[in-house]
Amino acid sequence: MPHATLKLIPGVDQNRTPALNEAALSESQLIRFVQDRQGLGLPQKLGGWTRYYPNALAATPRAMLAWQDNNSQQYLAVGCEAPASIAVPPPGAPIYVINNGTARNLVPQVDRHDVAVNVTTTTTSNSVVIEDTASNMSDYNAVFILTHISVGGVIIFGFYRTYQVTANTYEIFLTDVLGNPVIPTTAVANGGSVAEFDVTNGSSVVTVTLNDHGYSVGDTYPVLVSTTLGGVTLFGNYTVTGIVSANEFTISAPQQATSTTSAFINSGDAAYDYYYGFGSLTAGSGYGVGGYGTGGYGSGVTVFPSGGDELIATDWTLDNFGDTLIACPNGLTFGPAVSNPLGGPIYQWSPQTNSPTLDVIPEAPVANSGIFVAMPQRQIIAWGSTFNGVQDPLLIRWCDIENYEQWIALPTNQAGSYRIPKGSKIVGCIQGPQQGLIWTDLALWAMQYVGAPYVYSFNEIGTGCGLIGPKAAASLNGVIYWMSQSQFFMYSNGGVQGIQCPIWDVIFQDLDTTSLDKIRIAVNSRFNEVSWFYPTMSNGGEINAYVKYNVGLNQWDFGTLSRTAWINQSVLGPPIGATPEGLIYQHETSQNADGFPMTSYFQTGYFTLSDGDVLTYIDQFWPDAKWGYYEGVQDANLLLTFYVLNYPGDTPKVYGPYDVVKTTQYIVPRFRGRLVSIKIESNDIDSFWRMGAMRYRFAPDGKF
Repeated sequence: MPHATLKLIPGVDQNRTPALNEAALSESQLIRFVQDRQGLGLPQKLGGWTRYYPNALAATPRAMLAWQDNNSQQYLAVGCEAPASIAVPPPGAPIYVINNGTARNLVPQVDRHDVAVNVTTTTTSNSVVIEDTASNMSDYNAVFILTHISVGGVIIFGFYRTYQVTANTYEIFLTDVLGNPVIPTTAVANGGSVAEFDVTNGSSVVTVTLNDHGYSVGDTYPVLVSTTLGGVTLFGNYTVTGIVSANEFTISAPQQATSTTSAFINSGDAAYDYYYGFGSLTAGSGYGVGGYGTGGYGSGVTVFPSGGDELIATDWTLDNFGDTLIACPNGLTFGPAVSNPLGGPIYQWSPQTNSPTLDVIPEAPVANSGIFVAMPQRQIIAWGSTFNGVQDPLLIRWCDIENYEQWIALPTNQAGSYRIPKGSKIVGCIQGPQQGLIWTDLALWAMQYVGAPYVYSFNEIGTGCGLIGPKAAASLNGVIYWMSQSQFFMYSNGGVQGIQCPIWDVIFQDLDTTSLDKIRIAVNSRFNEVSWFYPTMSNGGEINAYVKYNVGLNQWDFGTLSRTAWINQSVLGPPIGATPEGLIYQHETSQNADGFPMTSYFQTGYFTLSDGDVLTYIDQFWPDAKWGYYEGVQDANLLLTFYVLNYPGDTPKVYGPYDVVKTTQYIVPRFRGRLVSIKIESNDIDSFWRMGAMRYRFAPDGKF
């Protein structure tokens, strides 16, 4: 009887039918392809994983960052999604820093207070004292004032550092956009007022009463606390359409009022978002700043926050500014009822000061969809940012070089901003080779550092290639890879190019489109691989599957595995991934799955035994594989199963599984048919395998 060699066609193809996909792979699970000298991809078992941190974290990780400080201490930051369970107080969104086997939760404290306006000003200082019972604001805290407060001839609104006076009062300092002190024109004791709105039945004109408002026609007036009156709801940015007096101006509502009435924003109360922190003293907070005995001079003790709840968020973006961790939460919530679903402020944490929590950067924009640190000039880039508290989904802002406490563009610095002119929102950004890359829902833009005065140039470099989720793009060996709404793309010196995907059906026909923000790209530079972990429609919105692309071989595979956050090879070693259950694993460190057997397999399409009507009989099959690591124990145990049919639509007859080890010369399946598919799998402990050229003995066995 003659023998024939079965040489597997490398890569997995699910777009073809199994009968069309002859001798190629149609199914896979936890495998990869490695190159031989002929450029083919040989299937082998995927590398396993072990725990990087022994215990499960309290929530699902959504972002990770590895870095090393100036003392050669290594850290892993893990930003988590707030648990869905309901608790009082509500559970926060943990952000851990793991160092030397210890995980510390640095989640900051935040709170929203709606209180009667009680502000004191003088005419000799830009100091303003705010009274809010039990606010407990310290010298390391910050407040974002959401409601414009008119007091002493000035308007108080925006983000301020705070300095404690008493447990019920704190001090802020008023400055203009250039950082110059703003001195009130009138001394006021325990006074101030917020804006009042007036509408007229049948008109969309809204009259805003705000003493000493300082607005001009064409300016933008933000309403950050939703206010409804006369059938009109005000929230967001509004253009000033007319100036009535120094105390009144007009804006246009999106609809006409159904009655004539008036109402104060926030029912007349001031709205304060408090950011409690610990932190080191910042520049300008020492002797001579703040009231006597406040600030850095003579304090002698660390000031600890004594109020607020843990910050609640759904995601984080993380980067490092030298040895300082930079973090931005997304889906930020203040307390159980008040939320901003778009983004939060920018936080920092330094190993040198070793603060127990992240500390907010109040000079930075208060609301952002995400951040990254641009190199080599080192500036924080914030996208989906804001100037006044209302997020602009197309706005990019950046700080001065080497100074994340300066965000206002001046002739003497390189801070600045740019609004992407096309698309509906910025989906995600990364630092690429020599440039920042910005994806909208429609296109890819590059921001190239050009120095003063423009700092960055912005160019659209690809259209119809928007990003599907904020963490679906990454760089590998100078080439950018990303997942779009219905295709995969790459960007290199040749420009933006689509990537052919033979397993397109697997991901795009089963993708949970309600949870696109959870998609995670996973680069493994050790094996030249880029994976995308994604949620399928049957898994309740959580990640449970992956597709993997070997960029050197141009070959794909897929399987089921949950990784909700990932970092490539780093100062901490091989890649690290996280699970929905809060476990942190280091990959390529084992032959097993956290000490348990790892089930790996592939199955071929149906190859023809005979192209005519003659049935074929097979009575011997010779396995060929590497059965262990080089000079390691050659003890892998494979299971071979044959699926045989005569027509593509038939239910296959199953032969096996057959146990195969290194000493197995051949197996005797003894089947006859016209089409056969082979499944090769393993589920034993401490094993490795790579397939070679398998052979079988066959003979004609009559006409069909």
